Amino acid sequence: MAQTKRKRKTKHRGNAAGMIETRGRTGRPLSAAEKSADAKAKVKAARLDRLNQPPTWRSSANRAAIATLIFAALAATLLHQSIGGALAISAVVFVMYIPIGYYTDMFLYRSRQKKAAGKAKD
Repeated sequence: MAQTKRKRKTKHRGNAAGMIETRGRTGRPLSAAEKSADAKAKVKAARLDRLNQPPTWRSSANRAAIATLIFAALAATLLHQSIGGALAISAVVFVMYIPIGYYTDMFLYRSRQKKAAGKAKD
């Protein structure tokens, strides 16, 4: 037997308080240019948030560890060092890279903060 009552296809529906709610998105869809501009703005804001964080010794140690691994691999292959020799040199490099990285990051952080303070005054 055929269906006698069809489902309603109304645009609006009321709730218990008598307010009319719309289903789904009622505005126009974003164009591709607007979507990419919104995504770029989010990426830029996230980058600025990350750059406005003061440097930490932990981040410097992580960066130094990565650089030390690369240095150890290059020392073992290009300089024809033994594994023990490459690790010994790499340990010295690791200890040197941590403060160098930290104070470089601190210098860059302070210069960005001074530049932002200068722009805020103008």
